[in-house]
Amino acid sequence: MTTQESAQCRRCGHPLGAGQRVCPNCGAVLDIHPERVIVTGERQLALTADTISLRDLLAIVEAGVGFWRQQYEDSSGVAREQAAQALRELSQILANLAQQIAQGRETVRISSHPPSQRRYPLACPFCGRGNRAGARFCVSCGATLQPPRQTPAPPQPLHAQIAVRSHIGQVRQLNEDTAYAGTFSRGDEPLGALLLIADGMGGAAAGEVASQLAAGAVKTFLQRALNETLPGDDESWLALIRAAVHAAHQQVVAAAHTDSRRSGMGTTLTIALTFGRRAYLAHVGDSRAYLITPGGTGEPPSWQQLTTDHTIVARLVDIGQLSPEAARSHPQRHILYRSLGADQPLEADTRALPLAPGDILLLCSDGLFNHVADAEMANLAVAHQPAQATAELIDLANRRGGQDNISVVIARFTH
Repeated sequence: MTTQESAQCRRCGHPLGAGQRVCPNCGAVLDIHPERVIVTGERQLALTADTISLRDLLAIVEAGVGFWRQQYEDSSGVAREQAAQALRELSQILANLAQQIAQGRETVRISSHPPSQRRYPLACPFCGRGNRAGARFCVSCGATLQPPRQTPAPPQPLHAQIAVRSHIGQVRQLNEDTAYAGTFSRGDEPLGALLLIADGMGGAAAGEVASQLAAGAVKTFLQRALNETLPGDDESWLALIRAAVHAAHQQVVAAAHTDSRRSGMGTTLTIALTFGRRAYLAHVGDSRAYLITPGGTGEPPSWQQLTTDHTIVARLVDIGQLSPEAARSHPQRHILYRSLGADQPLEADTRALPLAPGDILLLCSDGLFNHVADAEMANLAVAHQPAQATAELIDLANRRGGQDNISVVIARFTH
């Protein structure tokens, strides 16, 4: 990462924290060392934060064409039509690539940026809630948005209603997901909530072992650390959860090295740690975290995906070469370029965000979002209490095929 030496953004000079991928001041994507992933055969791609080589992109598309051509030849009926549609979409990508190659381009720039925190621009200085421009009082906590004559008391911490559910799905013989949701405390003092999703991978039940090891390591690390001291600011909280992720990574790597049957096992890991009116996220892989906000009277809920999928297909969506709908059935959608357990330096995405009464955090494995659209998740999470919402979401994914293990964690925040 370029900022490791200077700790400043090259574009605007804003101070940067460890592990940041985007400047919080100007939005510039920060340079990182390439991450490598095998796409097909021995073909390796070098990935950076903001570009992908046209040659590498061509290799991805060619591998997809080969896969869907075989599917077309071996299938009939609806499956054959699906393969034909995929081939048509890939042909359009190839045509677009040909134009860019003819123009002499070597790379395609990735245009993705972290989503905005709130729909409305005026942030409350106490709870972080977005408010309409010109508002005098915060719609959430009631704090004044004009310079006060005296500092008002800070708002009280939020309480979380939490639920967790995991299901094997309709196809798999083993559930390699590990999901957890619970409160954490310091002595007898409750502090907040820990939400976690880990989706394991590897043969001979190694994926199940990897996800359980990662979840256990995170819980143990955080409980010990928080019993000693509480972080005093956002950067310290983010450093804490980054350290927890690295502890989990080291434990999975060590377990894979001591048992040849578990060689190559790994897992995704998505964590949300809440304290007061703040949430702190750490993420590796393609499980997801969403922030869902109920709409006003007669308005649908809004949502934002808080994590970025560390997959080849997500990169294709980022650079506009593949639609989000087509990505759901792409043959390479499960190829991760970052996971716990891989024998390479690990970097976790982290972020901090404010919470407000009514907000919902939803974490899930890909077995849910491959079958259930974001809008459907948001509607069900708002319409039901967390325990019923988790059951409804898993039931919907199973009715639509349940091709993978399905796990979901929901936390709803109230006064």
